[in-house]
Amino acid sequence: MSYQHAVTYLLQLGRELAAPRQPRVQKFDLENIRTLTTFLGHPERRFPVVHIAGTNGKGSTAAMLESILRTAGLRTGLYTSPHLERINERIALNGEPVDDRVFAAAFERVHQAIETLLARGELAAHPTFFECLTGIAFSIFADACLDCAVIEVGMGGRLDATNVVQPDVCIITEIDFDHEAYLGHSIEAIAGEKAGIIKPGVPVVVAASRPEARAVIFERAAVVRAPVVDLAAAYRVEEQGQQGGCYTAEAVERETGERLRLAPALAGHWQVHNALAAAAAARVLARRGWPVSAEHIATGVAQARWPARLERMSQRPLVYLDGTHNTAGARELARFWDEHLAGRRILLIFAALRDKPVDEMAGLLFPRAARVLLTQPAQPRALTVETLAELTAHLAPACELIPEPADALRRALALAGPEDVVFVTGSLYLAGQLRPLARALCAVG
Repeated sequence: MSYQHAVTYLLQLGRELAAPRQPRVQKFDLENIRTLTTFLGHPERRFPVVHIAGTNGKGSTAAMLESILRTAGLRTGLYTSPHLERINERIALNGEPVDDRVFAAAFERVHQAIETLLARGELAAHPTFFECLTGIAFSIFADACLDCAVIEVGMGGRLDATNVVQPDVCIITEIDFDHEAYLGHSIEAIAGEKAGIIKPGVPVVVAASRPEARAVIFERAAVVRAPVVDLAAAYRVEEQGQQGGCYTAEAVERETGERLRLAPALAGHWQVHNALAAAAAARVLARRGWPVSAEHIATGVAQARWPARLERMSQRPLVYLDGTHNTAGARELARFWDEHLAGRRILLIFAALRDKPVDEMAGLLFPRAARVLLTQPAQPRALTVETLAELTAHLAPACELIPEPADALRRALALAGPEDVVFVTGSLYLAGQLRPLARALCAVG
């Protein structure tokens, strides 16, 4: 089966789940993935795992930890979501997306397994897009003879398809409101779903700062006797509004003598928080005999790459791509603007999906922009520009509706002067769709 056929098949599964007029009954449990991995011979048990859950920061933390482990000379796998441009980005070996042929071969194995299980009546329904991709990732990693795979939870944790792994260490990053329809409408409920990845006796690094989330996580860890590495106990937590606190590079250096230098591609003070979580997990592994040193940690963090998270594409004008898509992320982004872009005219290109807190994100970002260009990525769950305008246009000093994202980017660049800022945010799908065009139109200075 060809790579393109595999991708088309998988994306069709995703469209079936996302299409508003084609509802599909989903049973949220681990039965499908357990049946599939059992049939495949449990590939998820053939490599050590670090498992990462959280609302914000889990992808960046995963990327930094994978970079640390690869710097230490280990053969690594990295499974993240969503992808920006190509589906292969979700599954990386030694820091590079898997080859098309490797992906297609793994898809063929998983597809044949699913067809056999359906024919036998051992699967109640076809596995979802994410369940299929998780099976593919496990299969690829098992064949690659990895020293370690860093696995990011897709959504939640307790019932996420990745939660069939038996990790060496878990990480829970910052917890805030997102996916409430699936995870619950309180921080406690959301934290309970994230804490579902904690396993008996397995160390868990806790980077969450909200007191109500921490209480739930600590309770779960106590029940299953999982050792806790609490970042708040190791580093000063500096208060920052509703989020409860954040760790700053300066605070870490003052109290420990250690300074983690972040890669330029991982701008934003909140990335210090994620770097500390990755470093703490690496130290847990080092204490368990893994060949990871302080130098590996510092170098790995400094060299980590995680596209479309405050990714600068151009200098004059400044052009940023950012995947912020919830209230907590918008709050951090607003702080970044206030600290680093104060006094500069911001032209904001914005889009969002239907299940996101659009009014809250817009309330934080739109008043800070000189002009907002509303657009719509090629994604079934994207809000139309007309709906976006109805919900948010009153919050913008000036607003334009440009349905095609490429036209919105060209329009913003045409309006921008050398000292202005063009900022693309609101959806990772939007950032991914515009990334190739931004590379073509911009050159980082």
